[in-house]
Amino acid sequence: MERGAADLDLGTVRAFVAVTEERYFSEAAARLGISQQAVSKRIAKLESDLGARLFARSRSGTDLTEDGRAFLHHARALVSIADQALEVLRGRRRALRADVLDTRLASIDLIRAAFARVGGALEEDLRHVPAYLEPVHLLVSRDHPLADLRKVEMERLSGSTVWMPGNHPESEWAEFYRSLSAAFDIRIDTSGPNFGWDYFVEEIGSGERIGFVGERCRLPWHPRTVQIPIADPAPLYPWSLLFHPRNQHPVLARLIRFVARDLRPFDPRHQWLPDLDRAAFSG
Repeated sequence: MERGAADLDLGTVRAFVAVTEERYFSEAAARLGISQQAVSKRIAKLESDLGARLFARSRSGTDLTEDGRAFLHHARALVSIADQALEVLRGRRRALRADVLDTRLASIDLIRAAFARVGGALEEDLRHVPAYLEPVHLLVSRDHPLADLRKVEMERLSGSTVWMPGNHPESEWAEFYRSLSAAFDIRIDTSGPNFGWDYFVEEIGSGERIGFVGERCRLPWHPRTVQIPIADPAPLYPWSLLFHPRNQHPVLARLIRFVARDLRPFDPRHQWLPDLDRAAFSG
């Protein structure tokens, strides 16, 4: 009965080449970083798969049998091709894919990885690095009583209604503004319609509504709107860099170092963060 073709284990082939070149199983084991017993098992498996004896042992080491000499050239070729394939993938310059929630938000400046607020336990084994604390500003029309102020103290907003139609109820940003609302007696109006930034700015500029926006949010220009910093305390939106631990892209480590280097820590004397975010952004 004809013997079936064997699927060669590359690890056993590497062991064969190492023993051939080192002549001792112990030296081959040290070269491969495994035990001598493991080398012996790999050679035994290879000989079983090939149906041939490859080595003859002696006091002076190991010598190739006739079958071993016939297999050596092919074994070296297999190992060389495998090493070349690994080197191609390891050295390949792949683009680091990154994402942001909206091209008008401050996170676009940090990369241009996904940036978002964590605010609790992450799903799918994701990791995060605190990236940026963005001050929240007030957006009002030029006719609003607060429009001429250089800054607005938080207590002056107590009892106000702030219009934020883009706050999806299950989103991390909606949860942030619910915490802000509870802390400072501010009502967040999420009623629509939500037709995007242009509509939002137009509505603020042409009426009595007021809104919250990030300091570095790229708002559409409108002649009837004014953006004012909030102070005493200044509310901060916490952006984090999210990534998966299996992502081994070489640029990712550099991006993480860049983000961590420029982070300014939270100052509880003059700034406000929800309790969920304080630990990550303090110190």
